[in-house]
Amino acid sequence: MYSPTDLTDTWHSALTRAVRDVDTLFDRLHLPIEHKEPARRACELFPLMVTESYLARMIAGDWNDPLLRQVLPVGAEFLTQPGFTSDAVDDAAAHRAPGLLQKYTGRVLLIATGACAIHCRYCFRRSYPYGEGTRKLDDWEPALVEIEKDESIQEVILSGGDPLMLTDERLGAMLARLEKIEHLQRIRLHSRLPIVLPNRMTSGLIELLTASRLTPILVVHANHPQEIADDCANVLQKIVRSGVPTLNQSVLLRGVNDSADVLTELSERLVNLGVMPYYLHQLDHVTGTAHFEVDDTTAIAIVSQLRERLPGYAVPQLVRELPGELSKHPLLPQR
Repeated sequence: MYSPTDLTDTWHSALTRAVRDVDTLFDRLHLPIEHKEPARRACELFPLMVTESYLARMIAGDWNDPLLRQVLPVGAEFLTQPGFTSDAVDDAAAHRAPGLLQKYTGRVLLIATGACAIHCRYCFRRSYPYGEGTRKLDDWEPALVEIEKDESIQEVILSGGDPLMLTDERLGAMLARLEKIEHLQRIRLHSRLPIVLPNRMTSGLIELLTASRLTPILVVHANHPQEIADDCANVLQKIVRSGVPTLNQSVLLRGVNDSADVLTELSERLVNLGVMPYYLHQLDHVTGTAHFEVDDTTAIAIVSQLRERLPGYAVPQLVRELPGELSKHPLLPQR
């Protein structure tokens, strides 16, 4: 049984114990056996993976547990829906070099790795061709040269997959190379690991980020207040107190967080730890994820309620990513 207080556990060993098969997940959480076969079939589309830390925050026997719903393979993933595609945000059109994407002015995104510690069923890159990407630091050189040539780029976003799946050594080598590019000012990391694998955030990793000449910004990803507990809450507070600006982005998901009560509690738990709510994303229309969609009218109504309940700094901006746009598209109530 997982214990969040086991200080001898390393993030590497925690990864090796992540649950990767349907039988184990169903047995551990006492889930209805009639749903097991559809879950097995859905794993053929996108494999199951969930860390012990995240599993420990689920309620056994609750088929509608909001954390379970985010990782549980279901038969609905086989349903086809008009407008849902494998590359909903048109990453292919933003390709500048191997592993390098640019959609917005002044910043670029590096696909640091295709690996994650958890497989979210709504993932917008669940069909991304990670096998075609870079695997070692030398492979990044064309992308890094492209960044060097463009002095308009001030910020590099490390994404994936999850960039914190890189070892400290590989991440440190990447940071050292980026620091040599004089016009870069900031390094941003988009990571779910502080939420689902909190012991990844070691003192050594935090020191690596804070020692860089590039200003570090960490964007984590939590969708439900039940995630912000125990080892996760402790680690988020540790990161914030280290001086690393930390933001949270969520995805609005049917049956998970599509209520003002849930999102109010999420924002309150985050800001009490010093983490600022950043974006609330409308679902990217990726094949196999339509069962998570919340319509725009409902989404706007929920955020309007958040504005009535929370201070302005605690209200995330409701947005959708539209291919070809130069920024995230805000969804606002009609006046």
